[in-house]
Amino acid sequence: MIPLDPVSRPIDHVLRGAPDAIALEDRAGTLTYAGAEDAVARLAGWLAAFGLPAGSRVATWLPKTRDACLLPLAAPRAGLVHVPINPVLKRAQVAHILADSGAALLVSQESRTASLEPDDAPADCLIRNTAGEGDPLPPSAADPAALAAILYTSGSTGRPKGVMLSHTNLWLGAISVAHYLRLAPDDRVLGVLPLSFDYGQNQLLSSWAAGACVIPLDYLTARDVVKAVGRHDVTTLAGVPPLWVQLLEADWGGAGQSLRRLTNSGGALTQRLVRGLRTRFPQADLYPMYGLTEAFRSTFLSPGLVDSHPDSIGRAIPFAEVMVVRADGSRAGPDEAGELVHAGPLVAQGYWRDAARTAARFRPAPDWSDSGGVAVWSGDTVIADDAGLLRFVGRDDEMIKSAGNRISPTEIEEAVLAGGEAGEAVALGVPDDRLGQAIVVVLSGDPAGEEGLRARLRRDLPSFMQPQRYDWRDALPRNANGKLDRSALKAEFAA
Repeated sequence: MIPLDPVSRPIDHVLRGAPDAIALEDRAGTLTYAGAEDAVARLAGWLAAFGLPAGSRVATWLPKTRDACLLPLAAPRAGLVHVPINPVLKRAQVAHILADSGAALLVSQESRTASLEPDDAPADCLIRNTAGEGDPLPPSAADPAALAAILYTSGSTGRPKGVMLSHTNLWLGAISVAHYLRLAPDDRVLGVLPLSFDYGQNQLLSSWAAGACVIPLDYLTARDVVKAVGRHDVTTLAGVPPLWVQLLEADWGGAGQSLRRLTNSGGALTQRLVRGLRTRFPQADLYPMYGLTEAFRSTFLSPGLVDSHPDSIGRAIPFAEVMVVRADGSRAGPDEAGELVHAGPLVAQGYWRDAARTAARFRPAPDWSDSGGVAVWSGDTVIADDAGLLRFVGRDDEMIKSAGNRISPTEIEEAVLAGGEAGEAVALGVPDDRLGQAIVVVLSGDPAGEEGLRARLRRDLPSFMQPQRYDWRDALPRNANGKLDRSALKAEFAA
């Protein structure tokens, strides 16, 4: 286990493995830690040769190429700010990020940049379809508080917003995760999450902080992930709930025995998924986690508590202070719902060029906070038990208000999925003259199972939580990060 050193460093110092150990294994072959350090130095030199002012934004719109993995280190080493763009985004979304960030340089591929129209990038934005090499730059001496990256969230409403992350945010986030996951130099981490996703990027950084090897993977189907796990003797796999659903349905054959740990983020695991993962991979530690881009990660559940607390998101990760706060700002008691508020050095610097939304989300910590300073007020409702273990209830803006009751969509979704009639489910509140909001569940599976589902829920849920309608689909929509696209479904039912 790597030590919890609280001293921050420039993020390009994170390549901490033995010089001859393998840092990266991809289609181009293997790259040792010494080779990765040299590649970052030369890539940073290439960026510096453009003569951009310090703090200029460098956007990357790439699949998981070697350059895409190294640019998060090379751009800060050159005194620039990295802006990764999810490769699945389309022209209009990319244009928004380029304009909003004021990107001075876009590194991409001809097949992608050919789709851009003349006004999609800022007038002074340079576009390069390949990265190059320059005179190597030494490791950065940047102020750890300086801006290092802007990550654009998928956005639950409106256009994506850029979360500003400092070297300290990225460095301590890497150390924290590497520590509590107990990553070691002999670990082999399969990177399936987008590098524009906060945890996707952290997989690179935390693995390298521990001296481990990362295998980046762009996949089309769950079978691609299964094959990669077997081919590369993967020890660590991170996913989001929709991916776990697909992986549990896949035929693993003899693969998966090398897995030591599974980590989840991007949505709470249902008890059904927990049981499925524990049964399929009994030798692997399971780490349920909760986080938001504005504070990177907030909590994790120790693997030893998963079986006894399958619906818990655990306790604060190292370097984080997590509080449950009443509406009046006081501390919520055990088993009392409150807003999750995150303080400490992992809190981001706010939203890029958006003072209003920054002021709404980044506010002073409660007076009784140990960390003080600015905190992220998540808008998420949680409950802590007597032992301090947290349970996610729901997002405030997703809570269903029906017949005077505040209802967690997560609770309904877990109840719907518990019996196996549906593969995935999203519960929504839709306008209703009598109830205020009626509960509608959009789900995948065979509609023939609806009668049994209704009968089971009449047994398991109180009357005010009974869905009024079920909308069966072959598949549910997903956003760019692979999560179920609740915003698209909300917009569909609001139309």
